[in-house]
Amino acid sequence: MDILVNSARFGLVGSFPENALERELSMIRVNKIAVVILTKLFLNDMLNRGNGKILNVASTAAFLPGPLMAVYYATKAHVLSFGEALAHELAGTGVTVTTLCPGPTKTQFQERADQKGTRLVEVGVMAPDKVARIGYKGLMQGGKVVIPGFLNKTAAWFSR
Repeated sequence: MDILVNSARFGLVGSFPENALERELSMIRVNKIAVVILTKLFLNDMLNRGNGKILNVASTAAFLPGPLMAVYYATKAHVLSFGEALAHELAGTGVTVTTLCPGPTKTQFQERADQKGTRLVEVGVMAPDKVARIGYKGLMQGGKVVIPGFLNKTAAWFSR
């Protein structure tokens, strides 16, 4: 069975009017366009074989507006919407789509997004191996949306 994991992500903290357009466009290319392209490239083979799994990594950011990270949050909302739509389209084909929506996770993402030291990433930060285990379990069970952690699930539920 083939598994495609769309997990690359790119973040940027700052005021939308002040952020460089090229950085925002680069983020859109990585967070949105690459997910669509890779899914398109692998999906037909999965469908022809009648099995496969796709794991798209979004974020709890997908459920909320994100002041000072407006484009990042919007790209993650796209990944969530895209994944949920595909999961429904592909029902009964043998191919499943799971969208993993972790909250803050202890990786280098915060440092690369210039987000280090903000309150957002100091509360409820999860270990990456725990997030990966939860995501893998959800993928193997055919879950459509997987949100690791009680606080993350609660925040996503209330935001919807």
